[in-house]
Amino acid sequence: MSPSVVAFLALCERDLYVTFRRDLVAFLSQALLQPIFFLFVFGRVLPEIGAAQGSYGTQLLPGVIALTLVLTALQNVALPLVIEFSFTKEIEDRLLAPLPVAWVAIQKVLIAALRGIVGGVLIIPLGELILPGGVDLSGVNWPALIVMIVAGALAGAVIGLVLGTAVPPSRITVAFGLILTPLIFTGAAFYPWDALDSLRWFQVLTLLNPMTYVSEGMRGALTDVPHLAAGWVALGLIVSLAAFGWLGVRGFVRRAVD
Repeated sequence: MSPSVVAFLALCERDLYVTFRRDLVAFLSQALLQPIFFLFVFGRVLPEIGAAQGSYGTQLLPGVIALTLVLTALQNVALPLVIEFSFTKEIEDRLLAPLPVAWVAIQKVLIAALRGIVGGVLIIPLGELILPGGVDLSGVNWPALIVMIVAGALAGAVIGLVLGTAVPPSRITVAFGLILTPLIFTGAAFYPWDALDSLRWFQVLTLLNPMTYVSEGMRGALTDVPHLAAGWVALGLIVSLAAFGWLGVRGFVRRAVD
């Protein structure tokens, strides 16, 4: 193997060791705490007190998986990059490795996406434990589910790459507050996109959010709830991955060279 490939794999091995051996508890807490509360409050508490239909958990679960995929991957790129580029300068050690600068960005994206995949997959057994009716996997489209899990995690990671390289360290907390809240609540995580017909302007607005396509793709793979057509889901994800991926890698290379 070439020195670049060896260095790339070594960086991946190091990050995997840190994630799943040294910081496993912290990683799982960060990835799963918020989704568990969303499932419990919206999927268990509200139906039991009559504030939501009993079948709401079926509509909610795919959205919570999508939210976990996107946010876990996003945060595991954006926050470390802000710290490494500004305070610790740890990114300089990675940039000294014998591989192209863009590969360092891609390695960050892949590891963050893997973390998002782990978090998203763990939501399924948690849903079985938390939701009143459990999780019915009898009608799951497994190929579509696997594709959506991988694509959703990658989408979150490339968005995080853009945030981590574009936002100044002194503004990252403000940026997260301004970006994450709209991202969560306009991403069709808590409602099917098809049900927004009576609120047309908001339905159109949600199409600007990449997480909408992840939520709707997950909904189509896991349930028979009406959802955004698969062709539009695929197009939205391809455009999101291409646009944010290009912007993120370009921003990373610019920051690294500076």
